[in-house]
Amino acid sequence: MKQKIYRRGRFYRQDHPQTTVRLPETTNRLHQTSLRMPPCIPLVTQSSIKHPATLGLDRYPLLAGLSRLALYFALAQVLLLTGTAISRLKPFSKKTNLFEAGKAGYATYRIPGIVVTTRGTLLAYCEARKSLQGDWGTIDIMMRRSTDGGKTWEKQRKIVNIKGEVAQNPVALKQNLAKEGEITINNPVAIVDHKTDAIHFLYCVEYARCYYMRSDDDGRTFTKPLDITETFEKFRSPANGGYESEPSVAGYDWKVLATGPGHGIQLKNGRLLVPVWLSTGTGGHAHRPSCVSVIYSDNHGRSWQRGQIVVANPNPVNPSETVPVQFHDGRVMFNIRHESKPRLRGISISPDGATGWSKIVFHEQLPEPVCMASIIRFTERPAYQKNRILFANPHNPDNRQRKNVTVKLSYDEGKTWPIAKSIEPGISGYSDLAVGSDGFAYCFYERASMDRSHYRPRYLTVARFNLEWLTNGKDHFE
Repeated sequence: MKQKIYRRGRFYRQDHPQTTVRLPETTNRLHQTSLRMPPCIPLVTQSSIKHPATLGLDRYPLLAGLSRLALYFALAQVLLLTGTAISRLKPFSKKTNLFEAGKAGYATYRIPGIVVTTRGTLLAYCEARKSLQGDWGTIDIMMRRSTDGGKTWEKQRKIVNIKGEVAQNPVALKQNLAKEGEITINNPVAIVDHKTDAIHFLYCVEYARCYYMRSDDDGRTFTKPLDITETFEKFRSPANGGYESEPSVAGYDWKVLATGPGHGIQLKNGRLLVPVWLSTGTGGHAHRPSCVSVIYSDNHGRSWQRGQIVVANPNPVNPSETVPVQFHDGRVMFNIRHESKPRLRGISISPDGATGWSKIVFHEQLPEPVCMASIIRFTERPAYQKNRILFANPHNPDNRQRKNVTVKLSYDEGKTWPIAKSIEPGISGYSDLAVGSDGFAYCFYERASMDRSHYRPRYLTVARFNLEWLTNGKDHFE
């Protein structure tokens, strides 16, 4: 029989031996439930309660005598059985510690990254550091998975295993930043491919080589790593394509390379983007002076290309860890860490995420304590009523202390950030954001300290929250 079905605000007719009742997806897009009903029972909606004739009750004598009260009861039963409700969600926020310093043979865990796959699986990954000496010690890459929206998590596991001898970076040895034999695996970055359902994963070794691997089973396994350092070698010469006269494509003789960290993004046209930073390695911590650029893939990770240099020291001073988001109109914004004054996050915009970067400007609502931040698209029209973007970093306008990780919300593509709410008022540093299709967001961040230092977190914690919590019930996921 033909039956009307409510789907995303419209009614559709469908030939099917049974009637399917679907409720609006604004309540729970990840775990939406359908209820099968015998064909003798028509679709009950709020509209049909006001206008019973739309139910075709004249064709169903048994139901013809039902009162409006009985119809309301029937609708309530449908909502109960489907496990959903038209009423909006209540404010919700919960924290879960995923990694703890001193556990599993590692002194501390740092540099969090998190993504939600197309199947709804959460992948949380980080650097696991054997010592507290900093970025150049023995470091592994760890991951945990959750298949139930962050309620439970699988045990942590090492996802990068290096075989054979690895050459240490000379700039680290020259500055006594590492001991002989200590190998650094650093700056993990995941990208969700919404067109192939794959997870692309990049990481660096000794800040000298970059590798790519891929998962086609939601992060359970990964392919053998592929060395893509050749892409970075192209930065040593001016970029091709007739842009040699532009400063943004000048050559850069790097000694240190780094991806992300955090997560990369996929543009609407399928392009994969990973912000990167490079350094000559002659300055402090062998990470300075530096520049920011991007690598991208237009064939789902099979090959990678370099983009133009976005900004370089000294304008601003030592730009590095950068986070990307695509605007509703297709342009790409980079939100940039740097060490210049004023202590405000830097912004540059490109028409395609690789070339034509605008001159950097500083955003007055985004203080910069010289720390990694995160940014992500939350909702976009027309699928949702509003365009929304989330941003997170330590909100500290006074100094460089890493504390008070705060999530902010923009309704105008990052021009203003009228909503801000602290997740962790105390010591807190690097963070990464992810968004599930059910309307919940996740902030995976460094929390507390082992020794009152702002650079040695005790935990990597994931905070799960909804829009109602962030806006104190004033906005809803719709």
